[in-house]
Amino acid sequence: MKELICIGCPMGCMLQVDVDGKDIRSIKGNICARGRQYAQDEILEPRRMVTSLVVAEGSRIPLSVRTRSAIPKALIGDCLREIRKLRVKVPVRIGDVIQADILGTGIDLIATRNLPDTENACPEKALEA
Repeated sequence: MKELICIGCPMGCMLQVDVDGKDIRSIKGNICARGRQYAQDEILEPRRMVTSLVVAEGSRIPLSVRTRSAIPKALIGDCLREIRKLRVKVPVRIGDVIQADILGTGIDLIATRNLPDTENACPEKALEA
């Protein structure tokens, strides 16, 4: 018996999942259908969003990124290793695709903040001119 706290809705139901290997025998404790689906997904193929930072050339600030949707939990380490290799050039806008189809998952890595071109946006640079 595995116990999970459902994150499918604000109720936070305590789920009891009777598992036999890769087979789910029963799911108890869910108030809504989302709880049943969450338990099935979490037991059979857990997925997670990945967030990280990428070096932004031309900026002192790293670029925050995330996967557009959750990837298989087993791929998180490989995903982070791929992200560590990436470099981007400013400017970058929220939602820009930084790496398409990361690890062949069909899921893009996207920017979660704007990073302007520092040469044109940095007040200190304007004062130097």
